[in-house]
Amino acid sequence: MTTAARTREFEFTRKDFDFLRGLSNSHTGIVVSDDKFDMFYSRLVRRVRALGLRDFASYCKYLKNSEDEGEITELVNAVTTNLTAFFRENHHFEYLRDEALPERMRALGSDRRISIWSAGCSTGEEPYSLAMTVGEMEAQLRGWQVDISATDIDSNVVSQASRGVYRADRVEGLPRARLQRWFLKGKGAQQGYVRVKPELRQRIDFGLLNLMKPWRQEPKDIIFCRNVIIYFDKESKRQLVERFADAIKPGGFLFIGHSESLFKVTDRFELIGKTIYRRVA
Repeated sequence: MTTAARTREFEFTRKDFDFLRGLSNSHTGIVVSDDKFDMFYSRLVRRVRALGLRDFASYCKYLKNSEDEGEITELVNAVTTNLTAFFRENHHFEYLRDEALPERMRALGSDRRISIWSAGCSTGEEPYSLAMTVGEMEAQLRGWQVDISATDIDSNVVSQASRGVYRADRVEGLPRARLQRWFLKGKGAQQGYVRVKPELRQRIDFGLLNLMKPWRQEPKDIIFCRNVIIYFDKESKRQLVERFADAIKPGGFLFIGHSESLFKVTDRFELIGKTIYRRVA
């Protein structure tokens, strides 16, 4: 059945879709393909309802003429994808523990401060996995300060991440020892949920950040930006990777997603492992 033949609560035309994905792209840098037509409708229809509009053309007009930045935030929150899991692509966390952190400790010497940034942190599973990895290296890192920052463009997921509450099935694959050390089991009204322990939550500084807008970051030793640049066009990807290179200390590490590559994007990183790069220039 074609999109034109489907019965919808509100009229949604290709013109509406093109305007909305163009607006989304201008704010996020994310390229939206033609096959996301139905996804855009399903995720934004509640905004049309909430604003009391008669169709998507009215919604487009509202966004075009309104100075309501809050609605732009609602649009971005609705259409950005947030797929994540604890210790997703676990080889990255193993490399962090066994190679990256020890190497940075040797390189930094008396500085004794390491900074890690989860750029595109989604609902928090990645930065909490980073914090658990660091926490489980307590003996090796004694006397060191490890700062972890986590940012995302979506205000809803940043809020969820900062709360650190998850359905119990989200942590089913974690070892029992790790569950007992880092999570509290919900009771009563919170049965079926877990919460990260305060000591883990306190290791992370969460915040909102649009990677395609001007931003300044203190130099980082390690950046995780996984399954983010895959959504950008070639030029936006190049610009972002160059900014990451500027934000990473020489010899620092960049971890990207399993379907991503910096091949022909930049010569400022060298590939040293499976989707693991070291800054060389």
